[in-house]
Amino acid sequence: MKEILREIGMIARALDSISNIEFKEYDLTKGQYLYLVRICENPGIIQEKLSEMIKVDRSTAARAIKKLEMNGFIEKKEVLYNKKIRKLSPTQKGQNVYPFIKRENDWSNTVALEGFSERDQDSISILLERVRKNIEKEWEFVKKGNKRTY
Repeated sequence: MKEILREIGMIARALDSISNIEFKEYDLTKGQYLYLVRICENPGIIQEKLSEMIKVDRSTAARAIKKLEMNGFIEKKEVLYNKKIRKLSPTQKGQNVYPFIKRENDWSNTVALEGFSERDQDSISILLERVRKNIEKEWEFVKKGNKRTY
């Protein structure tokens, strides 16, 4: 069996490290930019949906969201019909940083896919989406407290 997940992990860690260094000047650290991007792209998203989108547990998402709010990148707005639900929206500061994060992401995609034909890029995209969907099933299963049998 090929060690595909190791390769994916190395790619993810390298890109995360690069982003953490490059976004440091904006006071965005430890993957907070991931949350900010999703909030900018989905204004009004609730924390539960955001954590599902990024594939992290609620407490991890809560810590990142709290830091983003404290640093003025996002704000929480109460929902009139349910005071427990808070919608997340970017502030002006968050919206101002978003284009830089987007450019970095686009650049990283360009670098990662350098030398690949359009067809290769389509194939990689399709295959990785299939891998993600397979893993999402396991993530949902384990997240609900179930144990996998190896």
